[in-house]
Amino acid sequence: MRCNRSGLLVFTGSKIDVSFDVDGDEGKFCFRKTENGEIKRNQVIITKHPNVVKSVMSGKRSWGLWINEWSDGIVECDFTEEEIINEFEVRGITIPDSLLRDFRNRIDKKKEIRNKKTLDMMRKRK
Repeated sequence: MRCNRSGLLVFTGSKIDVSFDVDGDEGKFCFRKTENGEIKRNQVIITKHPNVVKSVMSGKRSWGLWINEWSDGIVECDFTEEEIINEFEVRGITIPDSLLRDFRNRIDKKKEIRNKKTLDMMRKRK
């Protein structure tokens, strides 16, 4: 939630509609239903924990969008992985190992694709 509150991960690419209902599902259950596809992207999420659900969903969706952009920038040498990670550290945010591993794997995959394209281009020139 700190990622969302600090303004680091706020752009989700879509609107997240969350409504309060005292008899609604708990936040964890709503998140699980969203991950399982029971709650669709444009559907209103009804929960007894609307602030928590909205913050967690915003952070998750933003992370998904931004790791693509960050990994592209790193592969193109616009900035470094350390610069991105430092932004989280400055705000006192610890990135979970699973997300960090996904981020690094994506960078490696994009570097591999870039290198393959460069090699193919060089072979064609000969």
